[in-house]
This record gives sequence, C-alpha cells and structure tokens, in this order.
Amino acid sequence: MECIHCQNCKQGQSIYYCAAKDDFVIDTHETIVVEKTRTGWKKGDRNYEAHRRKTRKENIEE
Repeated sequence: MECIHCQNCKQGQSIYYCAAKDDFVIDTHETIVVEKTRTGWKKGDRNYEAHRRKTRKENIEE
C-alpha cells in the first residue's frame, strides 16, 4: 500500500481517513488527556444553601 498523498495525515488530527488503506486511522502518539474539573455549586460548599435558596426563590417568582 503506497501513500497517495491525500494529506489527511498531515492535518494534525488524532483520527483521520487514509485513502490508501481505505480505513480510518487513530493516531495514538498525539493523545492529549484533558482532566474535567467540576464547576458550580456543591453541597460541601459553605455558601451552597444560601445559593440554593436564592436560585429557588428566583425560579418561583418567574
């Protein structure tokens, strides 16, 4: 199987279609792991109850 120079592999994407192989290729060398962080209010937060009451009050008034 010879490369037909479609340039799909040169775009820097982790998954691309290779026309020479007639298949999708997953490039594992450039895998970037992004950790998910929790944003918002949690029950352990000291201002959680005040925030919860305020948002419930605003939702009820609407």
